[in-house]
Amino acid sequence: MTTELPEISLPVGERLLLLSCCAPCSGDVIQTLAANKIDTTVLFYNPNIHFEEEYQIRLEENKKFTLECGFDFVDLNYDPDNWFEAVKGFENEPEKGERCFRCFAMRLRKTAEYAQANGFKIFADTLGISRWKDLKQVHSAGEMVAKDFPDLMYWPYNWRKKGGSMRMDKVSQEQNFYRQNYCGCIYSRRD
Repeated sequence: MTTELPEISLPVGERLLLLSCCAPCSGDVIQTLAANKIDTTVLFYNPNIHFEEEYQIRLEENKKFTLECGFDFVDLNYDPDNWFEAVKGFENEPEKGERCFRCFAMRLRKTAEYAQANGFKIFADTLGISRWKDLKQVHSAGEMVAKDFPDLMYWPYNWRKKGGSMRMDKVSQEQNFYRQNYCGCIYSRRD
């Protein structure tokens, strides 16, 4: 597999709103977008992350790297009560189960709401780059959410392809990112 950055583009003049989960998962994505000169704002909305100390570590690292790459960064603040409500009744689902789908949909909906309110036409995420996540499930959640926002397009780009997962690991090592050993939610930590 090649580790060269892929050439990607959006329609001329369009800005991208990118939901980012953590610096290790989004580092290569952000670098790829910067290399391709795609006007991007990185949004951090991850109320699934527990505990708050873990949330703050991931937030600060993601923000620092995003700003170093020349992109704007938006933090929608820690919001665990809404996340617990969104996954209520699905606490015992396995990873890649219905709980994960609901988590993705909730976070992507908030991303779409921000996109619509702030003049973005395209939104995407870094959620599916991790091999621990079901890419089809992530994209299905994004496409479902986009149906409720007729002026928005969900961009289901596969960041894993063309060596993306390898580059993700390489960027994480080069940047010495904090690497957590669970996706972020209390249930993935438990399991």
